[in-house]
Amino acid sequence: MTAAQARLDGSDARDKARGRDRIKGKSVGASGHDETSQDVVTGQGGAFAPLREGTFRRIWTASLFSNFGQLFLGVGAAWEMTRLTSSAEMVALVQSAMMLPLMVVTLPAGAIADMFDRRRIAMTGLAFSACCAAVLATIAFLGLVTPWILLLFCALIGAGVALYSPSWQASIPEQVSREHLPAAVALGTISYNVARSFGPALGGLIVVLYGARAVFGMTALLYLPLFFAFVMWRRRHVPSRLPPERMDRAMLGGARYALHAPAIRTALLRVLAFGLSTATASALAPLIARDLLHGNAATYGLLLGAQGVGAVTGALFVSRIRETISTEMAVRLFAIGTGAALAVIGFSHDLILTCAAFLLVGACNILTIAMLNVTVQLSAPRWVTARALSLFSSAITAGIGIGAWCWGQFAQQQGVAHAMLASGLAVAATALLGFILPIARDTASGTSEMPLGHEPEVGMALTLRSGPVVIEVDYDVDPDQAREFYATMMKMQSMRKRNGGFAWSIARDIANPSLWTERYHCPTWGDYLRLRDRFTEADYEIQAAADAFNRTRPANRVRRQLERPFGSVRWKAESYDPKQETVGWMAP
Repeated sequence: MTAAQARLDGSDARDKARGRDRIKGKSVGASGHDETSQDVVTGQGGAFAPLREGTFRRIWTASLFSNFGQLFLGVGAAWEMTRLTSSAEMVALVQSAMMLPLMVVTLPAGAIADMFDRRRIAMTGLAFSACCAAVLATIAFLGLVTPWILLLFCALIGAGVALYSPSWQASIPEQVSREHLPAAVALGTISYNVARSFGPALGGLIVVLYGARAVFGMTALLYLPLFFAFVMWRRRHVPSRLPPERMDRAMLGGARYALHAPAIRTALLRVLAFGLSTATASALAPLIARDLLHGNAATYGLLLGAQGVGAVTGALFVSRIRETISTEMAVRLFAIGTGAALAVIGFSHDLILTCAAFLLVGACNILTIAMLNVTVQLSAPRWVTARALSLFSSAITAGIGIGAWCWGQFAQQQGVAHAMLASGLAVAATALLGFILPIARDTASGTSEMPLGHEPEVGMALTLRSGPVVIEVDYDVDPDQAREFYATMMKMQSMRKRNGGFAWSIARDIANPSLWTERYHCPTWGDYLRLRDRFTEADYEIQAAADAFNRTRPANRVRRQLERPFGSVRWKAESYDPKQETVGWMAP
């Protein structure tokens, strides 16, 4: 690396220890262990390889019980609602009450998981859900349940699960080695789909034998193994040197990162489109069983079971498929396969053929979601992983929810068979999105955080709330290289914005065409320090590429200015200055 490439944000200083670790292919994770690059192989591959790692094995096994508990709750609550009221609307609201928190709470939960210890957040969510389920069981045993109390507790239990979910997903890379991450993500989906395949039927049997109140009590108990699995995990939390962000800014920061990170933005759009077009399989399954197959509730259960078995089977092959073909090619093939299967469902009146098509839909759906989930996991640095995954979950939920309503309206007007055919054509057409929004090739490199190893010079008494802060960086560029420099600075624009910069611009001096000035804002001094702490290896490469064009190195190349500095000067020399203390790490 040249001297020009080493000039990052106006300084040669750099964390040498981190640099050595980067050369060796290592980075230190939050768990306190070395996370090796793809040059290091820690074990044999395979769908079940992550289960060789103790922490993941305990949590995954316990999550299987919690998934059964969640599905038991859905069955028990729906049945209890039919006993409490004859209103179909109230029965339907049970599912809405359980799903709504996943849409409302997930993004704040992701922000909380990024700001605090993910292990403790996961435990808090599980404990809250278990306590709410226990209270609901107690109320049910006392005979005090009403329809609205039941809906309230379903929503509260769902809120606890929504708080837990981003912390669990974001902590998977800390529980397994990088080469096992795709298989670990797939195993997470297997856990849910195994429960989905058998949970509703088993929950219904428990309701028949012992009543809904027994199901509520079992739900509370089945959350406990997962809670204690997280208690046993000795995760070493590495807190940030800066105080946590405000919740609104943390959520905005996660959304801005996803917007300006092409790999994550593309994954979110593709999974949203996939969810919108494939929602017919689950939403119209009861009508398929009744109108196309002329069956009953047992037929409906067989269709859901076939879809669940397909999902479990497909998830076993995530790692092998990723090693064989690119994610983009795989997602295209799964879109075409799903489209063909949905069309078969629309034309079929044979139970076996329809079940086979549902099995294929389940496999393609879970493979698409799992592979896009891995793309998000590998593309997001640790500081924003939970927020990126929460946005991914929201995109899936929104796609399926909105798609179900739209296809329901279409089926009402045109019939179930035509709705399935149209849905098949729509999902097959999403394969064409690969030409417009191609999925980035999965890579685990470049996302390790490498904060700048030097501190900005400060001559004023600043606090973390001081601001806005304006940053200007000068570049002396050979006019013959202006076009190449401008293209590099467009990458710089995305990097600054996703890390927390606002109002980014690049300007060229009219009198001296060699002088270029990069300019951006941060709302506060604390936000600027967080931006500096969020630098990753990939960000270093972009900064180094821009610095390589800089021919000279003036002493005042970087200027950090306090905009509208009201209160930063005294009106009189003898006036009392309330800001006598500076933040210790801000000193040069």
